[in-house]
Amino acid sequence: MEQNKEMTAQESLALITETMNNNRKDIVRSSGKYFVLWGILLTVFSLLVFTLWKTTGKAVWNNLWFALPAIGYPLARWIKIKDAAPRAENYISRINGGIWGSFGVFACSIALFTVLYSLLGDSQLTAIVLGATLTAQIVLLFGIAETISGIVLKNWTIKIAGWITGIGGLAIFYIAQAEAEQLFIFTFAGIVLAATGLIVKQQYK
Repeated sequence: MEQNKEMTAQESLALITETMNNNRKDIVRSSGKYFVLWGILLTVFSLLVFTLWKTTGKAVWNNLWFALPAIGYPLARWIKIKDAAPRAENYISRINGGIWGSFGVFACSIALFTVLYSLLGDSQLTAIVLGATLTAQIVLLFGIAETISGIVLKNWTIKIAGWITGIGGLAIFYIAQAEAEQLFIFTFAGIVLAATGLIVKQQYK
């Protein structure tokens, strides 16, 4: 009797473990398209903001970054609706959603604070310096969020990509010229993100 109970407990644990692993695989498999989407949007916005800023000499074009989530989230929602095999909400997907939701809250809050503070500055140099610092802060937060997401999903591709994005972005921040660092950092992050999505899609083809 006791042996049967022990076997039942072991089988239940094995079933729970298998279910969680399958949930992770499903989330990673479906996340590939979202990585590609956000990677492309990040790259396009980076090139657009830099071009407009460089052409006009006005840092106010950085406000276009607020349009990124306004465009990205509806597109991501549309992709989810169009998905032929929607997955049920589960514990792992809620944790993963919480990670990226927290990143969004922190990134938008820091960006809003920086914009408001730069408006109170007494020179255009203040706005440029704050904008450059903001870029480094957001790309570091992004790298941390992606790495933690990779840990939760137990996927080395996502973990490594997060580390490359965060540390690589900071390296560019310290090396590149002030006027071009935003272009290099966000374009770099966008390319890494899109490449991550393509690799993940290939892994779970």
